[in-house]
Amino acid sequence: MIVDVKVPVLAESVSEATLISWHKKQGDTVKRGDNLIDIETDKVTLEVAAMNDGVLSEILKNDGATVQSDEVIAHIDTGGKADKPADQKKPAVTQQQSLPVDSVAVATQAPKTSPAVRTLLSEHNLDASQVPDGNADGRITKDDVVNYLGKGKPQVSKVAEPAQPQPAKIQPAPVEKETPAARTAAPVESARTVQAPSTAGGRAEERVPMTRLRQRTAERLLSAQHENAILTTFNEVNMKPVMDLRARYKDQFEKDYGVKLGFMSFFTRAATEALKKFPVINASIDGKDIIYHGYFDIGIAVSAPRGLVVPIIRDADALSFAEIEAKIVEYGQKARDSKLTIEELTGGTFTITNGGIFGSLLSTPILNPPQSAILGMHKIQDRAMVVDGAIVVLPMMYLALSYDHRIVDGRDAVQFLVALKNLLEDPARLLLQV
Repeated sequence: MIVDVKVPVLAESVSEATLISWHKKQGDTVKRGDNLIDIETDKVTLEVAAMNDGVLSEILKNDGATVQSDEVIAHIDTGGKADKPADQKKPAVTQQQSLPVDSVAVATQAPKTSPAVRTLLSEHNLDASQVPDGNADGRITKDDVVNYLGKGKPQVSKVAEPAQPQPAKIQPAPVEKETPAARTAAPVESARTVQAPSTAGGRAEERVPMTRLRQRTAERLLSAQHENAILTTFNEVNMKPVMDLRARYKDQFEKDYGVKLGFMSFFTRAATEALKKFPVINASIDGKDIIYHGYFDIGIAVSAPRGLVVPIIRDADALSFAEIEAKIVEYGQKARDSKLTIEELTGGTFTITNGGIFGSLLSTPILNPPQSAILGMHKIQDRAMVVDGAIVVLPMMYLALSYDHRIVDGRDAVQFLVALKNLLEDPARLLLQV
């Protein structure tokens, strides 16, 4: 029986997706639950698992293809048998001793090559062992192949597969009709990567298509700047009280709750308390209406291999420090493994981003629509400050609040940051909620 392999039903806000890479080849045996392919949407990466045991009889959509929700991308034959390995179906073709030594080099170990180099070798009927290793590091680069072709070296035509092994035919490269420049004018493409040609000076370039997540992020950032009146206000906070409190209790905290006590839980709790005092910062615009949210779903910006994602901590005001830290650790791991779900990335009333972990001293974060504000944390740096008329060295952090000036007045934005600063410089306020 033939069973369809379909794209999962995507979220309402996601119209299409991109196939990343097939984990099974056509003709492979598959078992129920095997991951067949990864699919990238605007927000998350999904795995498509086999629903039946059988053989992957046909792949309809290759890597890099754009697909729609519930579209058929392959077929599984539940009664089929896997193809025999290539080495069992075809006799091995060996190099004949009669071939010229300088034309076909018989190597004990094949040189390392990239997909783009293998494509170029295939186009010109070359064997990797023919091409001199320019860097003597066991890897053949595209420049090595181009230089080899430019010298007019003979090429080995593909060997036919008769019943008995036959020596490969040797024919010279068509130097007069096709120059190396002409051959490299069109980039060599794979499903996900396009390798651009190298210039004569050896300055290589690589053209890589944007991932769907990166495309969506770019669209949203441009849209945010075009459709919102973004303004940023700054303040600074003395982090010594939080750092002292954290140093005093971090070992006991980790022992009791099994998670480390970080700065993000302090900022999340402080933000929710400040948002209660200034609800417009927690609001959003819908057409000509302002929606005031009576809940506090805080987005925490996380840097992942695929790009920046913002998972949501729901009802953050009702969570303990330990619960907030556990959520942050969970989301961080899911982001690295591309396991975040659409539900975990949807919504949010306010966002916190921490550029300080990368060394940023100051920045102006961009809104995450439809939210009306975003808080930027930065690097903690010792600075000389005046306290009660004396100069002391304190660990200071700059805070940045970018907000939509269409609904948030400058007074509210400044007072929100001051309230946040007061809570962090006197953490007891977080317990007393004053």
